[in-house]
Amino acid sequence: MAIFGIGAYYNEDVSTQFVSADIVGIGWNRQEAPDLHQFLRSLKVGDIIYIKAHPPGSGLIIKAIGVIVTEDVLSEIETSNLASCARKVRWISKEPFSVPIPQQKNNVRSNTLYEEFHPIIQQEILRRMFS
Repeated sequence: MAIFGIGAYYNEDVSTQFVSADIVGIGWNRQEAPDLHQFLRSLKVGDIIYIKAHPPGSGLIIKAIGVIVTEDVLSEIETSNLASCARKVRWISKEPFSVPIPQQKNNVRSNTLYEEFHPIIQQEILRRMFS
């Protein structure tokens, strides 16, 4: 099990649509972002994923926290054109909250999809899942 952050802004915020559809996904097609498609496909059942935003000058906003529930990879058609590649998620926490960005060096917050390694953010994700 690992923890991953994913963005949900494709010219507009689609995080509420992801939560409503019980999915997370990539908006770019496979030709535009083959690495992100492969990364999303590599997630395992039981991995934790959170929808995030990191607007310039503010902390990390966590919009929802969930768990990957099947090994199936959904297509654009299966997601009603919401994502070109997606995974099914059981959302555990749907209440947005902010986490101050730790002052240490970090180069992943603006990435679309990444594994979360910072212990403070990992602890807060787990605390919110299990409280």
